[in-house]
Amino acid sequence: MDVIKQALERMGYAAEDAYDVPSSPYRFPDGAHYRNEVSGIENVANLEVLIEESEKRNVPVHRIICTVRGATLLTNSELRTFARLAAEKKYEIIMTPYPSRAWDTGRMYITPEGYVSGMRIRGMDNTYRVLKDIERCIEAGIRGFLVTDEGLLTILVQMRAEGVLPKDVVFKVSSFTGHASPAGARLLKQLGANTFNPLADLSLPMLASIRKAVDIPIDVYMTLVDSIGGYHRFLEAAEIARVCAPVYFKFEPGRSEGELYKSWAEPGYLNFLTREKVRQVQVTMEWIKRLNPEIICSTAGPEDLAVPKP
Repeated sequence: MDVIKQALERMGYAAEDAYDVPSSPYRFPDGAHYRNEVSGIENVANLEVLIEESEKRNVPVHRIICTVRGATLLTNSELRTFARLAAEKKYEIIMTPYPSRAWDTGRMYITPEGYVSGMRIRGMDNTYRVLKDIERCIEAGIRGFLVTDEGLLTILVQMRAEGVLPKDVVFKVSSFTGHASPAGARLLKQLGANTFNPLADLSLPMLASIRKAVDIPIDVYMTLVDSIGGYHRFLEAAEIARVCAPVYFKFEPGRSEGELYKSWAEPGYLNFLTREKVRQVQVTMEWIKRLNPEIICSTAGPEDLAVPKP
């Protein structure tokens, strides 16, 4: 008998990726398989372009990943406007607080070999600063945050449980934490994550094995910037939704994240990509309808979203 396989099965894991790619038994509260997530909405102008384009194309956008460069760079007025516009359209906002390791004073992460060290918060001074940025965002009405550090997640979840942070605040764990297995997914759920983004290059059997381990939403890239892989998965979308539900389809085209999310990124390019992301949402939904019309997308503004409360 294979002792390792037996041990994994006792712990609730399969000994291999799920090559049978079974249909997920889980759904969003409204019964849908999938929702649409647009990344990299960096300022109010971007958000206004997103609203205009999604209404023109008549496609629902449910969640927006905002200020990847860091919410720190927005004024108080801009934060409040962000929250107000998103609340009016019933978008869930996942704000990225504080500059990440790619843009703070710790430069080891961006060196050719130092990148393997991971995108974690360095020290308690920086931890405190992240928490103060989150506090400011909450005061503006924001109710969702991107987390790249399991230690920070532990603090945030405890603060939420103790009432230091509102009970309705949600935490999405970023792909930059590097989790890519059922064990990693289960760890994040146990720590209190509401949703998580595994690594972008996982196969369908790998994703299926993660779905067997957890019931929280999985966030899967449909498009990815060139510098991290530069692919699209439109033709796989129906199968990914069937296997991974509830799943957020994530759209992030472009040349590189460094180019997009520096504080001086060219506004016209950001707005062009915002329109392209919404167009790719439409492409994905059309392919799903063609390949498996039984796969359901949430309508705009489902009640369980962490919509801002300005």
